[in-house]
Amino acid sequence: MAATDRITMTMCELDRFKVIQAVADDLLKPWRAAQRLGLTTRQIRRLVARLREDGPAGLVSGRCAKPSNNRLDAGTAARALAIIRERYADFGPTLACEKLRECHGLRLAKETVRRLMTDAGLWIPRRQRPPKIHQLRSRRACVGELVQIDGSDHRWFEERAPACTLLVYVDDATSRLMALHFTATESTFSYFEATRGYLRQHGKPVAFYSDKATVFRSAQTSTTAGKGFTQFG
Repeated sequence: MAATDRITMTMCELDRFKVIQAVADDLLKPWRAAQRLGLTTRQIRRLVARLREDGPAGLVSGRCAKPSNNRLDAGTAARALAIIRERYADFGPTLACEKLRECHGLRLAKETVRRLMTDAGLWIPRRQRPPKIHQLRSRRACVGELVQIDGSDHRWFEERAPACTLLVYVDDATSRLMALHFTATESTFSYFEATRGYLRQHGKPVAFYSDKATVFRSAQTSTTAGKGFTQFG
């Protein structure tokens, strides 16, 4: 081998070369090298013979710099990308992969479709997307403008009583606990009872603020005159 010839090795191949070279120089026992590389002693002897015969190049993988046998041919990739651009540009890779298989007879791996869409700028990987900025809602200025209501299931009385739900009414302006109500379950009638107690003690607030539990929100507008109101609402 000429002095100007260069051999490109991966870090794994370089580590293997150093170990095999040590065995060839009688600085390391074959069984010890086999343990270090996770190979058998017979494989170590074969690598030593290959090193002595072909030099360091004999330890380099023959697949280096060669295309993979499982690579996607350019024609299929171009066809899949053209279909995605035309019909599924706003789809995610998983759904686009399913449509290619069901509607166009193209059976590609999901990760292959993801790579094609990413390289074409049709899909941005989650780790490369800019973080979403959620602007914090400002607190209300006065007591009673907005009262947050919610329920929490817990064993509030430890083993002295069954698990129950605590309904909490918190003023948004001051974070003051306006009302606490223990009940068996977080139901509409439980909130009716707790709200009655709140109104008697503090009067009517400007608004209640709640989550999207079925007590407060209805997804079936056909049963609520199209407004999404529940009985509590």
